Amino acid sequence: MRDTVVGEFEVTGPVVEWRGPAPHHFVTVDGDLAEQVREWAREVSYGWGMVPVRLRLGATTGTTALWPREGGYVVPLRLAVRRAEQVELGDVVTVHVEVLRPG
Repeated sequence: MRDTVVGEFEVTGPVVEWRGPAPHHFVTVDGDLAEQVREWAREVSYGWGMVPVRLRLGATTGTTALWPREGGYVVPLRLAVRRAEQVELGDVVTVHVEVLRPG
């Protein structure tokens, strides 16, 4: 079976870092866009409000999950994606995101 795309959007913002036990890099989704993601999340979220997605940054694609954070969401940018697109902390990037219903 194939994943079904239930919604898609683009988000532009700076790459930020969250320093937990292992540092992660993200782009923030907030405001009206976060509200729309919450609607889609009702159909697809799993454990802790995670939202499965496929993303494209430049020519690089991958799958991950949006993380709920501070009333919005964050898009994790894996190291392999950042390396392939030569993205550094603080760079402003545009990420195309497809919200998925696993199937």
